Amino acid sequence: MGLGLLGRGVGDTAYLAKAGAEVIVTDLKSEDQLGPSLEKLREFSNITYRLGEHKKEDFLGRDMILKAAGVPLDSPYIELARKDGAEIAMSGALFSKLSGIPIIGITGTRGKSTVTHMVYHVLTQMTEGEGALLGGNVRGVSNLELLSSVKEESIAVMELDSWQLQGFGEYKMSPQIAVFTNFMEDHMNYYKNDMGAYFKDKAQIFAYQEQGDVLVTTKEVFEQAQNYMKSIGEELHQDVRLVDSSILPEECLLSMPGEHNRTNAALALETLRAVGMTDEEMFEGLASFPGVPGRLEYLGIVKDTVGVFNDNNSTTPSATAKGIESVAKGKNVILIAGGTYKGVAPDAMISPIEKYCKKVILLEGTGTDLLKDKVECEVVGSLGDAVAKAVAASDDGDIILFSPGFTSHGMFQNEYERNDMFVDLIKNYQGDE
Repeated sequence: MGLGLLGRGVGDTAYLAKAGAEVIVTDLKSEDQLGPSLEKLREFSNITYRLGEHKKEDFLGRDMILKAAGVPLDSPYIELARKDGAEIAMSGALFSKLSGIPIIGITGTRGKSTVTHMVYHVLTQMTEGEGALLGGNVRGVSNLELLSSVKEESIAVMELDSWQLQGFGEYKMSPQIAVFTNFMEDHMNYYKNDMGAYFKDKAQIFAYQEQGDVLVTTKEVFEQAQNYMKSIGEELHQDVRLVDSSILPEECLLSMPGEHNRTNAALALETLRAVGMTDEEMFEGLASFPGVPGRLEYLGIVKDTVGVFNDNNSTTPSATAKGIESVAKGKNVILIAGGTYKGVAPDAMISPIEKYCKKVILLEGTGTDLLKDKVECEVVGSLGDAVAKAVAASDDGDIILFSPGFTSHGMFQNEYERNDMFVDLIKNYQGDE
């Protein structure tokens, strides 16, 4: 349910088809919209497609419904299948259940991608690529296809958003090592302004851990975790390790700017310690970590001296605020932001914009409509126009920061298209030099 265009649904479908399953793929997108995904599945004769709609009869008589992230748990089609006796699965949790290998699961409102890739990078650097698998909410990675790579000594590092963690809740299971970076307002359009419902989904990362398992988190999240467990009549039994940036020695060098990235590195450090890595191995691995594409990713310079940072994956106002504060050297930031509102007010962006931004260029969207009257800005209709105006306005020593603060819906198919377009546009300006 939900093939999509990001590659995960395609890979999961292909894996099931190769295994001999009788597969129905149903997606609200049309055949034309899903063209690239459908082309990759053309070889399989055991797949039936229901596109542009869902039909109740497709959800009856099924052994399993594999639900894409973002499909609500209270979907009437999911409820119908559940009552009919079908197993409701999501690919991350299904991988964990079938693989039988240790899972390091990482969640949080912000920082989960960075911590995930930090942990995976150090594991692969220090073990020469043997054993570690990267999955979860990773671009183009099918969790089910990862099953083909599982070995006896494997360990999986998985970025798990709140939706994917619903799948772990379905199975009443949690990763053996759980990392919970922080908890802030996000996805309020999906959760209908209910922070409790949002935390409940996130909490599945630790709720079913047992004695001997490990939870790495911060003091603030730990207090919320205790309150959640108390609300369901349970207690935390696992080994809890509390972290802040102070546990990271000053001599531990990072390539990424910002105090929040030192906190991310501290979380990664304690996670790696839980799997038996030495301080020397961890510091060496973290020092060589290049960062994550789209997360304060340094793209080089334009006009000889103007630095460019791609923070495409910052889709909340508070994340954009952190991005501005991390790269600013005075009032020298030219910010490209804006997009679609997802239930989180833009207030967190206002003070950093006023303090550090010499120019603000906003992409059209419902989020921009809420922000444009609160800060001095220029609204444009395309990312190409935004980049052109940012480069034209930049002077010696300025920073161009692309940090939307909102989602990509409307102007782009998804956040990956937005990311790639920004990177390509910047390359065009660098190519002129």
